[in-house]
Order: sequence, then C-alpha cells, then structure tokens
Amino acid sequence: MSSTETTADLVVRGATIVDGTGAPGFAGDVEVRGGRITAVGNSRARGVIEIDARGRVVAPGFIDIHTHYDAQLCWDGLATPSVQHGVTTVCTGNCSLSLAPVRGDGPRRMVGMFQTIEDIREQTFAAGVPWTWETFAEYLAFLRPGLGVNVMPLLGHSALRLYIMGADCQERAATRSELDAMCEVVRESVAAGAKGLSLSYLDVDENLRPVPSRFADLDERIALARAARDAGAAVLEAVPDARSARGMEACIRELGRISLETGILCTLQPVIQIATQPGLWRRSLDWLDEQARAGARVYGQSPPGPMDVNLRLDETFFSFFMLPTWGEIMSRPVPERAAPLADPANREALVREADLGLALFLPHVRVGETYSAANRGLTGRSLPEIADARGCRVVDALIEIALNDELHTEFPIRGAMHESATIANEILTHPQMLVGASDAGAHLSQFCGAGDACYLLAEYVRERGVFTLEEAVHRVTGQPAELFELEARGRIAPGAVADLVVFDPERIDTGPEYFVRDLPGDATRYLRDPVGVDAVCVGGEIVVRDGVSTAARPGQIV
Repeated sequence: MSSTETTADLVVRGATIVDGTGAPGFAGDVEVRGGRITAVGNSRARGVIEIDARGRVVAPGFIDIHTHYDAQLCWDGLATPSVQHGVTTVCTGNCSLSLAPVRGDGPRRMVGMFQTIEDIREQTFAAGVPWTWETFAEYLAFLRPGLGVNVMPLLGHSALRLYIMGADCQERAATRSELDAMCEVVRESVAAGAKGLSLSYLDVDENLRPVPSRFADLDERIALARAARDAGAAVLEAVPDARSARGMEACIRELGRISLETGILCTLQPVIQIATQPGLWRRSLDWLDEQARAGARVYGQSPPGPMDVNLRLDETFFSFFMLPTWGEIMSRPVPERAAPLADPANREALVREADLGLALFLPHVRVGETYSAANRGLTGRSLPEIADARGCRVVDALIEIALNDELHTEFPIRGAMHESATIANEILTHPQMLVGASDAGAHLSQFCGAGDACYLLAEYVRERGVFTLEEAVHRVTGQPAELFELEARGRIAPGAVADLVVFDPERIDTGPEYFVRDLPGDATRYLRDPVGVDAVCVGGEIVVRDGVSTAARPGQIV
C-alpha cells in the first residue's frame, strides 16, 4: 500500500452514482467507513471489501413506505424478499395496526385484525410472535438485535385505542382522560422510535365490526396527530374509505385539516384505478391538488404496477371476511371448508354475496395451477368463459373447480385493479403522489408485495421512459427520506448512512411469482426474486450479495 493509500471498510468501485437527489448520475466510487459514506467520486482508499461496479449503478437503498412486516420481523429481520429487491428501510405499523402496545386480551385481538385485514395467519402468529412485550419501546427492543433492514415503525391507532380503552374502543369516542392517556402513550412511543401514527377509515375486524380506529372523532385524531408531531414524529398514514367518492373525498379533506392544524405530513393509500369505480382515481388527484393549494401536506400512495392477486379457497382472501357466509366458512380450518362449500343449502347465499362483494374481481378471474384430472386443460382459461360454456354461474364454476382440487386450485385475478399503464403513469407522475402501497408482508397467499422499486426502474425507466433513471431513484430514496424526515438517509453523500443498492440498469426487474410454504405455522406465501440486483448494503455492511443473504444484521430503528 502506498503512502497515500488508506483503508476503508467498503469501496464500491467504478459505478454510475445516482445519488437520490434527482441530479444527473456520474461515474465514480463510493467509500464507506464506520457505516457512513466518507467519499464520493474518486476513492484512493483500499477497501477491506470492494465491489466492482463497472457497468452498474449504485444508488441509495430503496425505501418502502407501506409494509406489514410487523410480525415477520420477529423471526426474519431481513424482511425477505424486500431486502433482496434493494429495500433497506421498511415502514411498518400501517393501517392502524401495530403489535404494540398490548396487554390483557390485546394479542388475541390484534391477531384477529391482522388476519382479517392483512391475511397474516393465526398459526403464523402463534409459531413466530412471542408477545413478550407490552409497550412500543419493549417491542422495538425485541426486534433490534435481529434486524438486517432498517425499520421505520408507526404506532397503530387501533392498537392504541384497544390498549387504553379496552372493549369500549369499538363503542365510542374517547373521553378526555382516555385521550390524555393515549396522547401520553403516543409521546412515549415516538420517544422509543415510532415515526408516526396510522389510522383506518375503512377496515373491519374478525367479527366484521369496524376496527377501533374508526370510532374516533376528528378531535381525537387531531389531538393524537399533534401529540405525535410535537414529540418529533413525521407522518400520519391513513386507509381511506374508498368504497365511494364521498368517502374518499371526506378522508382527504379531513387529512388536510389534520395536517394544517398539526403540521404533520399525511399520506393515504392506495390511489389506484379500480374497474368498478373508473373515475375515482382522477377525482382523488383533484382533491389532493385542492389540499396542496390550501397549504396542507397530504400525499397519496400508489404502486407502480398492476395490483394483481391470486385467490385460493384453501387460503385466505381479504374480501371474504366482508361477506357473512363466505367469512364463516373461510374462517374454518381448511379440511372443514369443502363440505359447506359443496352444500346446496349454502350455494345461493354464497353466489349472492360473491356477486355483490366480489363484483370487482369475478369478471377477471382465470384458472391457474390445478391438481386433479377433472381440471386438466383449464389452466389459463377465463372463469366467466368456463361458466358460460358449462351453463352455470361464475361462482358455481369457481367452487366446483376448487372442490375437484380439494380447494388447492390457484385462481389468478388479472386486470381488476390498476391495470392501465396510461392511468398508472398519470397517477404516479402527479406531484402529490408517492410510490407506495406495496403491502409487502401482507396478503402473502395472494401476491408478493416486494419489488415495486425494481418494477419502477424496469417499466417506468427502461420500457416506458416515463421517468429518467435519476427521477425514478429519487422517488424511492431521496423523496421519501425527506418527507418522512429520515436523517442522513436516501442519498449518497459524505456523511450519509451507507444504505446502498448496486444494480444493472439494463436488467433490473422483478421475476415471476412462485408459491412456497416457508412461514412459521406451516403457512404459505408468494415470493418473487429480483433480476439484476448485485448487492445490498445496510449501514455499510453487505446484507445481500448476488441474491444470497449474508449473516450481517446491521439494521436500525430509524
């Protein structure tokens, strides 16, 4: 080593540096010491570890602002497969649901809500979540030692109301003393690491009752948001009542008022094209514009790709829990579902409920993987076409095909949500829209929510030319880091935390989904592997190299 050479922990050598600010990329090296970037451009240091990044891009690690990895992080601190796709920071605790604070019957109730709203199985919670904590601080202390990714946690409003109000959380607004107690827990949670608060205007629990968050009045929401912001929190996330234009507009207007009165950033999700409400997305953009003109900080979240899902009657499906007969049957153990599904006495109710509650999905259902001779040749065919050929109703065809496979049949649903590339382009280029709503870690037996950033770079940059490479990287790094007030993250600059992803811009993409059984409690999920992601670094340590996870666990609560 020459007299002018020094040693760095890591040097990414010869890359195109896209720094997360939106500025043009440039050739150079990124040098890292002690978890921080120490030089950008031409490094004369010799790295203990060096990554040859010629022909590659190095960017800040991607930030996913809407996940449900709350439970999975208890046994998988890497939040797979998001980390393989270049995600170095995940936001948890969305949709008013968090795993803390809890006491008494709280764990059982939160499991019921997570299973109903996010399709995370009861048996997975039983096998993978120890519930050894009560407070938010204790939950984060449990997670910290095993984290491979950074976690930006939100405090769930439903969990908070249940903790303070008990059974009354689903009966009424809070009293002054209860609200004071909730505000104190908010302050304590933010001090422990919570980045904000999450609400729901839409969801129901395992008993089809509105979740606790929906019983709050505006005064309560404002008081909690103010307590969070005054304590240093950055964001309030909400699930809007998107069942109607009136509900969506009311939610956006209320978030605008909360933002103006407290100064907190408000974000709601998802803003998408829906086949049964074709104009709602455009009106939502107009309402967001209106709030921006008034000075409120209200942003929507939208995924870059189609929201395609898969239905299996041996798994769970969020819409079923909104339907009484379907919900009762699908809440049973799998071996006990076939008989009531086949029972003629139930069929009319099943058809009637599905025609109403699944109207968004039924015209778009196809047959995927099958398992029996009776279903041979059906793969790839449209379920409505099969029903027409058989002279039966679509729901009848779905049930009979599933029964032939002992309920294991895969039914892909394509084109029901966010299918139009033209509309998706318009939504995602709107100034009040964030790349988000991935739901990674939730709805595991229906789709894989990981990989949106890779899809953005493949589809919106390489294929469509909607964004430049620098613009797209900014949308999933520097922009969310700035809005969510993540100090020294989301950019490549001296002094910044060395959360990095190295990728091939000509190849980066998401691979096809595949179905596995690898979760605690013998539960299943869809996965997909990235294409063209060479390395992922968190805090200067390599956590993924060529698709393979390392033993490093440098993740932090951010």
